[in-house]
Amino acid sequence: MKSFLGLSLVLTILVSALLLAGCGDNVENAATPTPRYTREPVPMEKLTYPATATVDQSDDYHGTTIDDPYRWLEDVDSDETHAWVEAQNKVTFGFLEGIPQRAAYAERLTEIWDYAKYSAPFREGGRTFFYKNDGLQNQYVLFVQDSPEGEPRILLDPNKLSADGTVSLGGISISRDGKYLAWSTSTSGSDWRDWYVRDITTGKDLKDKIEWSKFSGAAWDYDSRGFYYSRYEAPVEGETFEGANYNQKLYYHRVNTPQSDDTLVYERPDEKEWGFGGTVSEDGRYLVISVWQGTSHNSRILYKDLRDKSLVIRELLMENDADYTFVGNDGPVFFFKTDNNAPRKRIIGIDVAHPQPAHWKEIVPQSADPMDGASIVDNRFVIKYMHDVKHVVKMYGLDGTFEKDIALPGLGTVGGFGGHQDDTETYFTFTSYLNPAEIYHYDFRTGKAELFRKPAIEFDFDAYTTEQVFFTSKDGTQVPMFLVHKKDLELDGNNPTILYGYGGFNISLKPGFSITLLPWLEQGGVYAVANLRGGGEYGEEWHQDGMLKNKQNVFDDFIAAAEHLIGQSYTNPNKLAVYGGSNGGTLVGAVVNQRPELFGAAIPAVGVMDMLRFQHFTIGWAWTSDYGSSEDADMFPILRAYSPYHNLKAGAHYPAIMVTTADHDDRVVPGHSFKYAARLQTCQAGDLPALIRIQTKSGHGAGKPTAMVIQEAADRYAFLHKVLGLGQ
Repeated sequence: MKSFLGLSLVLTILVSALLLAGCGDNVENAATPTPRYTREPVPMEKLTYPATATVDQSDDYHGTTIDDPYRWLEDVDSDETHAWVEAQNKVTFGFLEGIPQRAAYAERLTEIWDYAKYSAPFREGGRTFFYKNDGLQNQYVLFVQDSPEGEPRILLDPNKLSADGTVSLGGISISRDGKYLAWSTSTSGSDWRDWYVRDITTGKDLKDKIEWSKFSGAAWDYDSRGFYYSRYEAPVEGETFEGANYNQKLYYHRVNTPQSDDTLVYERPDEKEWGFGGTVSEDGRYLVISVWQGTSHNSRILYKDLRDKSLVIRELLMENDADYTFVGNDGPVFFFKTDNNAPRKRIIGIDVAHPQPAHWKEIVPQSADPMDGASIVDNRFVIKYMHDVKHVVKMYGLDGTFEKDIALPGLGTVGGFGGHQDDTETYFTFTSYLNPAEIYHYDFRTGKAELFRKPAIEFDFDAYTTEQVFFTSKDGTQVPMFLVHKKDLELDGNNPTILYGYGGFNISLKPGFSITLLPWLEQGGVYAVANLRGGGEYGEEWHQDGMLKNKQNVFDDFIAAAEHLIGQSYTNPNKLAVYGGSNGGTLVGAVVNQRPELFGAAIPAVGVMDMLRFQHFTIGWAWTSDYGSSEDADMFPILRAYSPYHNLKAGAHYPAIMVTTADHDDRVVPGHSFKYAARLQTCQAGDLPALIRIQTKSGHGAGKPTAMVIQEAADRYAFLHKVLGLGQ
């Protein structure tokens, strides 16, 4: 991308008036900070930041002029931006390297990380597959066991794809006969995928290579001759990681043929925002096409009878009025998990010969708890529900008859319960904040779940506890929150605490184990996870209460969570850190602007920080279903009111902040964090740091090598150790 700034201009030291002009102006609709707490931050030596140039850039939004002085930082590939990144990292890593505890955190993380980790096994074509990491391997290795009595062997080792572990396995799909592995790679965390085909018997790759696939799996046909996948056209040179992604197409690839011979199955050039996911039904008769648009969970459904040699694609559900997730079929009857007339979801059956809604059959009705997942195994529905954000699992016949509850090891989160419809056994995982993922084997014939594999970690889990509390948000809504800490924690109001949240896109923050949490707990820290509105913890109504014009509810919930932690004497504003990533990074930026006195530190990670321009980059346009768009006159003032970048104020005393992002993030482009950090550094009053840590050869988060994850976690804890004054 061609730069419009000279390198010398970037390094120019601007006069103070121009620096202050880079801060946000007063926003009429912004929530006004109401100081209710006195924060006494740890004394710090004031840092000197690289001078960041400003440009004379403004935009008209429905008659309102908005300045954007750091627009040039959106060009992440320019020489000027590269120089800025290098200069910022020099300051940030200089600060981190000066913290004595940084090495100790990295050492402890490395020590406890070094244990064997397994995925739940899955079967295809008489073979069993699973992932394993010996301990500190950068990437998990895929193993295959050719028979129940055979020894597992390595099928694919992603650690050999690159010397530094930055090429990861993006996804896999096994053919029904167990002969072929379709596998994809992601380079430096990018969402772009290259697909390959490996002969499972020989372990050798065929000549197949598929490029420019994104947001796609691989769905094998019944006879294992090929698979369906989705891709975009090759991006314009220079816009690989920033250009908008439109006009996805669904293709069929036959094994051992070049991509140029792939068959175009479906496209909609008249609907550039539509994306497609192909699934082949269990009996191999139907190709079911799910159409997604943006991040809305609503979907359209089309299908093709694969016995029909014509190219006819039939429309089944095209109103885009609800979420329809294909679960399986019984001949021409398609089963869907849907929130159609059921905000907490239900299972319906649609006979494709009579698809009119009047002929739909409700199989499993909506319950008081939201349905979180459904599969068909042993010709039964296995359905996961969330009861106050903790899983329960129930079994139903294909006619909807309730059969039994499946007993779980405790209160937490389960995964798995996959397999084919006629399988008589399956595997599932169980985890919680203090329970590393255990793998269980479930036999449908005996109804028994037996522990199959349990990890061994050198950590005294018995010394810690998880509690769930409910707090009251600004409008009276009761919001749940998990707290993890030592059992003998003193409620003296002085415990270092990390408050984590997300609050968007119908995503639920369920209890799950993370190795990175353990060193924080050992230091006496509290880890709090608030289940904010905007997520899916209580169904679609909970989601809608935190999206679009209701987005302020999410920030109010998070602020109320912080006030609860302080009010109940878990911590105080000097010891409270707020942390979140992606949409959670937006959350952190917004609440810090609205209530800066409430927090001692903040870490907004890979956040959407410019709410007026996010839709112009990569897949950002898709988020308008949750956020709205500045191009909408009704949504513009709402977005402007909480946009983290636009609501920074000159002379404000913000908490210590370390922004984190990555140079190859092509989901939330790093320009968001670059612009926010540049403005923050000019606005921050006092001596508390306003840093940005920019990870190179990395993306939005998925596929990072273990060594990189450990160092990032060590740096987060070192930063918090310093700025929260741990041990003082």
